[in-house]
Amino acid sequence: MKIIDIALKDITRSFRSVFAVVFMFGIPLLVTSMFYFMFGNIAESGDFNLPKTKVIIANMDAGGPKFQVNPRNIPGGRQAETMGDLIVSILESNEMADLIEVSFAPDPQAARTAVDSQQAQVAIIIPPDFSEQFADVEEGKAVIEFYQDPTLTIGPAIMKSIMNRFLQGMSGVKIAVDVFTDEADSSEYAMTGLLVQRYLDESLALSEDLQGELLDVRAPASEQQSEEEESQNILLSIVGPIMGGMMVFYAFYTGASTAQSILKEEEEHTLPRLFTTPTPQATILTGKLLSVFMTVCVQVVVLLIAARLIFKIQWGDLPSVALVAAGIIISASSFGVFVNSFLNNTKQAGVLFGGVLTVTGMLGMIRIFAMSSSGSAVETVSLLVPQGWAIRGLIQSMNGEPVGAVFFTALTMLVWSAAFFVVGVLRFNRRYV
Repeated sequence: MKIIDIALKDITRSFRSVFAVVFMFGIPLLVTSMFYFMFGNIAESGDFNLPKTKVIIANMDAGGPKFQVNPRNIPGGRQAETMGDLIVSILESNEMADLIEVSFAPDPQAARTAVDSQQAQVAIIIPPDFSEQFADVEEGKAVIEFYQDPTLTIGPAIMKSIMNRFLQGMSGVKIAVDVFTDEADSSEYAMTGLLVQRYLDESLALSEDLQGELLDVRAPASEQQSEEEESQNILLSIVGPIMGGMMVFYAFYTGASTAQSILKEEEEHTLPRLFTTPTPQATILTGKLLSVFMTVCVQVVVLLIAARLIFKIQWGDLPSVALVAAGIIISASSFGVFVNSFLNNTKQAGVLFGGVLTVTGMLGMIRIFAMSSSGSAVETVSLLVPQGWAIRGLIQSMNGEPVGAVFFTALTMLVWSAAFFVVGVLRFNRRYV
């Protein structure tokens, strides 16, 4: 009971401080509110438009034997004499005009140079034997070179999605021919060309239905969302990670500042007086460390609930949110104990807050402000600090990823926490023994 009494006493003192309360709850919510109203006005006004991706194409395709696609299935009714022509026609179609801006290069090197000089964001290089390789259903391997500006993510990702969709449809031709040749008699092999043409007409062709399926953005449910709902979803997809980043950033500050009370009481000589009482020293230190975990726990739970009620942020399924919240609480608290164990007095706290916590916090949030995807180099950099793992878990939960993926992230946070806690406790015990 004495451990709980000591912990509750320290928690009460923490929450009596107006500065501490504002720092724990006010600032994260205030910063998120600024982004909410800023991006909310953009979304409501309809000015939140995705910029066009500048694509340069080097179509070197020399054609292949017996290639022909019905002109009615090509945008604008044009004739495609090669597979390269078909790709160009699709990318130049009116349906793609809102997404990409197409230009052409005379050769592959000119296309790469345009990307290197940032005149274009993506280069699509179609090799001379593309149609020929596609026509060889047994051993052919049709490959397109995709060359992008490495500093960009959104535009190239859109183009990759479009090209992958197209090439997956093309690979279906080879699969259809393979199945046909395996099942049909040798006397029916002459119908292979008709099969390919039929597949192109019904599967590859950009009919009006396929164009709509290719480009329409649909909600997870079967019903189409209203413009207001779409604007709200766009807003939450921006504000949600920002709120999560602010919560993680200030949770680590709270863990460090609460653990700093041990040093403060040492300077005020209240801690040495406590050690002279009949209460064991281990009990006193345990109570103070427990207060760190309990304070951060209150902060994280309150911010999760407040963000849900105020900003309508969907944190994800309850099991995933619980795993991530536990990981944040434990890692932030143990990190605070760890860093304070290296300080000699509270005067060194300026270095702690202005240096260590700010740098690690910004590294952890770099993925949010860089708008990078999972598995990118930016995310790898953020995972060098515990804050990065905490933010990764939050994004996984908000994106609805499986509990197993979230569990692995939470487990990694616990490994970080165990190392921090063991080192911090050993150093404090050694210090006061």
